[in-house]
Amino acid sequence: MEIDMTALRMVETEKGVSLDTLVDAIEEALLKAYHNIPGAISQARIEIDKKTGRVTVMAMDEDEDGNPIGEFDDTPKNFGRIAQSTARSVIMQRLRDADDQKVLGDFADRAGQVITGTVQQSRDGRITIVQVSDDFEAVLPDSEKAPGEQYRHGDRIRAFVVNVERTDKGPRITLSRTHPGLVMGLFEREVPEIQQGLVKIKAVAREAGHRTKIAVVATREGINAKGACIGPMGSRVRGVMTELGGEKIDIVDWSDDPGRFVANSLSPARVTRVVVHSVDNKTATAIVPDFQLSLAIGKEGQNARLAARLTGYHIDIHSDTETGDDATASRSSMPDDVTSRSRSEVRDELELD
Repeated sequence: MEIDMTALRMVETEKGVSLDTLVDAIEEALLKAYHNIPGAISQARIEIDKKTGRVTVMAMDEDEDGNPIGEFDDTPKNFGRIAQSTARSVIMQRLRDADDQKVLGDFADRAGQVITGTVQQSRDGRITIVQVSDDFEAVLPDSEKAPGEQYRHGDRIRAFVVNVERTDKGPRITLSRTHPGLVMGLFEREVPEIQQGLVKIKAVAREAGHRTKIAVVATREGINAKGACIGPMGSRVRGVMTELGGEKIDIVDWSDDPGRFVANSLSPARVTRVVVHSVDNKTATAIVPDFQLSLAIGKEGQNARLAARLTGYHIDIHSDTETGDDATASRSSMPDDVTSRSRSEVRDELELD
């Protein structure tokens, strides 16, 4: 009983799958096939002569006490047909694996990046096929599409690579138009200062198709992080907004002071004061002028919601004419601009007054 070694060597030469890898895989598959035969011995191995292709099942012989005493040839009579069929299956699987690995090799390191592709037609209305290179396609599922966006055949789009994985149906490259990483990637393309490491994006909060907030910081003195991202006459931020279908973008300054960061995050509203009740629990109250209250909260609470996601803080927002302990404390907490102070500190201050 022999396997066609010439075919295996052709696969090695043409597809780059090593002969040893193929032989090992065939031996493993044949051992499983042998064990499915009635009367098969559990302690056995498959031996393939790499020169002749001869297949032998070597089983362990044991004495009456179950101690191994040697091996013997236990190759079934009809095992040749099984061997040939198994070898063909293994070769085909290894070829598919090689093709999959080609895709994974080219795109595995692209996960977490923004790539450009061309929209193709798809029979499945729940996904959009995107041609990302001459040889490879990716999928943009419905769940990863921004609300209101329509994709026509031939459209050029940019998308975030969420995942590159091997599935039962082969390699799968999954894209997203809703991921916050898309916003980061687009700003990296538009803003040279980000590419040079002079400006960093510290946080992103996004409601895709509607509005995004990003917090930026300069890594060198003299660099205006917000200005760099906005660009001359707003050209850079407009470029990103256009790519996102007109999605609004607020760019705010990041700060390691929680109170100042909370105040910045509520832009475009102007915040009068912030009191941070607990850094551990991440709770804070922001006080805004009466006429800024609706702006701070935003339509259907969107501005406040995005600010909370951006900072990680639960933010209560009050107008400066509201009464109550927190509001009074906040109004008394800052003689100038915005600072971060604990509730107990403010109360002590009020009592002293």
